[in-house]
Amino acid sequence: MASSACKTLVGLRQTSSERQHRRISLPKSISTPTTTTLRRLRIMAAKSNTKITGRNLRVAIVGGGPAGGSAAETLAKGGIETYLIERKMDNCKPCGGAIPLCMVGEFDLPLDIIDRRVTRMKMMISPSNVAVDIGRTLKPNEYVGMVRREILDAYLRDRAAAAGATVINGLFLKMDMPKRSDSDPDSPYVLHYTGYDAKTCAAGERRTLEVDAVIGADGANSRVAKGISAGDYECAIAFQERIKIPERKMKYYEDLAELYVGDDVSPDFYGWVFPKCDHVAVGTGTVTHKSDIKKFQIATRNRAKEKILGGKILRVEAHPIPEHPRPRRVAGRVALVGDAAGYVTKFSGEGIYFAAKSGRMCAEAIVEGSENGRRMVTENDLRKYLELWDKTSNPAREAFVEMCADEYVQKMTFDSYLYKRVVPGNPLNDLKLAVNTIGSLVRAHALKREMEKIN
Repeated sequence: MASSACKTLVGLRQTSSERQHRRISLPKSISTPTTTTLRRLRIMAAKSNTKITGRNLRVAIVGGGPAGGSAAETLAKGGIETYLIERKMDNCKPCGGAIPLCMVGEFDLPLDIIDRRVTRMKMMISPSNVAVDIGRTLKPNEYVGMVRREILDAYLRDRAAAAGATVINGLFLKMDMPKRSDSDPDSPYVLHYTGYDAKTCAAGERRTLEVDAVIGADGANSRVAKGISAGDYECAIAFQERIKIPERKMKYYEDLAELYVGDDVSPDFYGWVFPKCDHVAVGTGTVTHKSDIKKFQIATRNRAKEKILGGKILRVEAHPIPEHPRPRRVAGRVALVGDAAGYVTKFSGEGIYFAAKSGRMCAEAIVEGSENGRRMVTENDLRKYLELWDKTSNPAREAFVEMCADEYVQKMTFDSYLYKRVVPGNPLNDLKLAVNTIGSLVRAHALKREMEKIN
């Protein structure tokens, strides 16, 4: 049964109030870092970087999602005095929650924070009601992980705290830029925030924090980005409902996710039904028709109507998703990562892996540039992270619905998604794929003309 499937995968299921009083048990590798979990960083700080005396480099991360949590852990392990500011410790971001297989190993994620291991997809159910089953090429040990953001984010923050980072429950307000002078060229950034703790209760208390460098991991509406005039970007809006359905119906979604395509669910995005532990996440998104998002959500629910009938809506969520990187991602000793920087796959909206990856890469650049916190970092040190990111990051683009039925396309797509690497193709199959692509285009145009006649 679905409930028994959850019990085998779920270990971290406490409520937000329970998490405040109980630390999540961490893998042994955290307390005893090994060469597989703690990367060896080559120290390449320029000799001109100012040497810090009496303390270590002090860095603040604004935002406690996958980007912020990964950055904080890496900095703390690298000898940096690290502060992580997050307002919502039980944040339930409207996120499909899909993570690639490579992320589980790369970020040492325990299996008990993964709600479901998806090995099958109905991808995609097109406007003409053609359903394509995806996943035939997956090996027995391969899957797409489904997580809840409040569980994943809390785990990464707790792991950062275990490594030595100071986690602050606070709302970031603004940032004062350094007042540079010849006598103090490395003056600090001053962060203003409202702190929430047992002393201040719900009202909060205005506080400040002086740091040498700042990482903005505060999402698409980043205040850090505004502080450095990073520029705007086009955003999609994601709308999602968490729906608890009868246990017998959850059995259908035990290892299955569904994607829906069509103008009814979104003219430029897609709708989804993703399984969680004891409920499903049903959502959609759009860039061009944001005012119609609720209409698209109703259409998505109608597409999945028979399978979610009798369900109860637990939570309604909405959030912007960046469509491309910001014009500026580094300025002075401030860097942007994750959604704040615009690191999301444009078509699919996937961003969890890229957030965690960019947060770690930025932190590694700071650790290297500062000689493990002993020297001041510069803009050039942070730009090394950007250069490496732009060189290695190449999110794949999606294909047509009809092409998804091709086994070769499925193998190439899943290998690329699961392991986040460019997969070498077969020249003969590549040629066949090119021919099939042309055929798909011709048939799509023919179907469009026929549907226009019917309408």
